[in-house]
Amino acid sequence: MIDETDTMNFRRMKIFWLGTALSGVLFLTLFSLRLGVFDKKPLDLFSIVISPEASVPEKDTWKNIFQNGDKVGVAHSTLSKTPSGYQLQETVYLRINTMGMVQDISLNTTGKLHPDFSLAAFDFKISSGLFQFAAKGSVSDNALTIISQSSGSPRKDTIRLDEKLYLTTGVIDAVMASDFDKSRVLTLFVFDPATLSRQPVDIRMLGREEIRIMGQSLKARKVSLSFKSATQLAWIGESGEILKEQGLLGFSLEKTSRTDALFGIPVGSSQDLTRVASVPVNIRIKNPERLDRLRLKIGGIQPGEVILNGGRQLFQQNILIITRESLSGLPPERALKSGDESLAEFLKPSLFIQSDDPKIKKLADAIVSADDNDLIKSEKLADWVHHNIEKRPVLSLPDAVSTLENRMGDCNEHAMLLAALARSAGIPSKVEAGLVYLNDRFFYHAWNSLYLGKWVTVDALMGQLPADVTHIRFSSGSQSLPLDMMAIIGKVTLEILPD
Repeated sequence: MIDETDTMNFRRMKIFWLGTALSGVLFLTLFSLRLGVFDKKPLDLFSIVISPEASVPEKDTWKNIFQNGDKVGVAHSTLSKTPSGYQLQETVYLRINTMGMVQDISLNTTGKLHPDFSLAAFDFKISSGLFQFAAKGSVSDNALTIISQSSGSPRKDTIRLDEKLYLTTGVIDAVMASDFDKSRVLTLFVFDPATLSRQPVDIRMLGREEIRIMGQSLKARKVSLSFKSATQLAWIGESGEILKEQGLLGFSLEKTSRTDALFGIPVGSSQDLTRVASVPVNIRIKNPERLDRLRLKIGGIQPGEVILNGGRQLFQQNILIITRESLSGLPPERALKSGDESLAEFLKPSLFIQSDDPKIKKLADAIVSADDNDLIKSEKLADWVHHNIEKRPVLSLPDAVSTLENRMGDCNEHAMLLAALARSAGIPSKVEAGLVYLNDRFFYHAWNSLYLGKWVTVDALMGQLPADVTHIRFSSGSQSLPLDMMAIIGKVTLEILPD
């Protein structure tokens, strides 16, 4: 797929590509702390009851955002009463560094809440350079109707609901105003406007502490919000206001004044997120693209947190063996048989993989020929994405159409675009995420798996079909795939074993 000149350029640029590869994952991981994306079964799901006498004061709160003590952003939120309940508004501004490239991110969320703080409607926007995403929706008749817009035509989705939904800040207010038994674990469903998903979060009261905020010692109630084995901590003041939040990768938010938030310490860029989240390893791998097999010992992962078994990966007793896929023996003609329902899901368009968009369909038809078999189609599509999408870090919610229009992105954008092109060409495609090796470390990364009679890994950013064996898959095919790895970032350990 890559000629000799391309190979030289690839080796020169590889450290840049991979260093920035999963900036989108890290970006979404950070904002999951603010928006609440979770993925596990509830421990003790029950409804909360808000006392009619409960009084939640209106709030206007400014917070500084820090990474390991350095100010990297500002958050402003308001909670106001309305005739039908409450209105929550939040604006977040961040300056993020990925491999020396600094980007400014802004998010705006408006939530209309019922008197019990459950979600009635929302309006969400995110902006990062050339990339924007917007979504709005409302709850009615046990269903959430959503209209989203990135590039291309607006998309309408409806989610059936068996439970009430909450925004993260609304969850804290609901708990503080409820008759919730503080000794129990409360599980509520939290909605994330960024990925349009909802999952349960476990809430625990941990007791009271005295913390120092804005030069004062204040009494606070400490609360944990848990998803998988990842935990966010929040300290709630006597008035019910959130004074401090603490989450992954050294990020925290602390209450401050408007003047200090806007005109105080200048906002600097974060520490390099890709480097902070990367995983060191014991042995340097020479020419990983030439390996046929890799054995590793993995620690820091609990059973069921990630998908380590299946396909080219075999995981037993903390030992992972990855075997390079062979392209011999693939069907010479179309690999997909009609009526194969198990693959149908990976041919459908989705919110970020808009395989039915006219621009995507037109491009797929121009790249492949009708008489190409699926392997040749895949090679042509991956080759086009590899050569035509500028490789640079992008902090955004990646989608195929925006990537095609802007012609730039990191691994997330490459993977979304290839998935959409493959599905448009009739090839089932998934986006996968995990780790990939570079210079004694493993960096978080995303790529594809295409069905060619069997699932074969493809990395369009690196120009590999099949992808090399240092691609360690943790998640596959999930809509909120990057965030599936939240619970393990910063915890995974790897040791390369002799083979």
